[in-house]
Amino acid sequence: MQKVMGHNNSLNKKLIEHLSQFVFERRFNLFNEVIKYRTRYVTVVLEDIFQAQNASAVLRTCDCMGVQDVHVIENRNKFNVDSEVDMGASKWLTLKRYNSKENNTLEAINNLRKNGYRIVATTPHTNDCSIKDFDITKGKFALLFGTELTGLSKNALDNADEFVRIPMYGFTESYNISVSVALTLYELTSRLRESEIDYLLSNSERDEIILDWLRATIRNAHLIEKRFVEDFDKHLM
Repeated sequence: MQKVMGHNNSLNKKLIEHLSQFVFERRFNLFNEVIKYRTRYVTVVLEDIFQAQNASAVLRTCDCMGVQDVHVIENRNKFNVDSEVDMGASKWLTLKRYNSKENNTLEAINNLRKNGYRIVATTPHTNDCSIKDFDITKGKFALLFGTELTGLSKNALDNADEFVRIPMYGFTESYNISVSVALTLYELTSRLRESEIDYLLSNSERDEIILDWLRATIRNAHLIEKRFVEDFDKHLM
């Protein structure tokens, strides 16, 4: 297993070196700068978001805040992106869709929990706390946000480990979903960056993501990569 991982890490580094020749130097330098601030310590989970403008605004916020992974649950509603609002943000994120099971919400939650995430529902609840009081030191956390009209499903609420709310001081009962994500991420990622928590990506994660960014940028990247991998494997034989 370690040999395979070592082979993959070595190949990824060589691939990055090779593919970087096909992009402008300033673009590749930007990749290396942005990746320094990416995190998977916090991730966002969207359940049944159906308005493309909201979906796109959320992705744009995640990119701006340095949150790499977005988990999309599609039970009743398909997740669509508005390119004018998205501004290309989805190209730089790792989107994980859950839409093939009878209970996609539970599948997403189980997958996240298996990967060490605390499941945190963003909704007023008897046992909730304000985002300002949320304990970021207890480990990685996945923030669940629900549909525009009714919020999170009972399934999501029943399987959450913790609950957080955003303070409100007006007559309206809730924030728009994209605003909720922006407020929550700004608060929690700001505190993360000021903390001593090791919240940044590992070197291997950085390499994998930069590779994805290069693939998303270079025309016919799959063909260039295929030829390179074939030559790489030949030299190992």
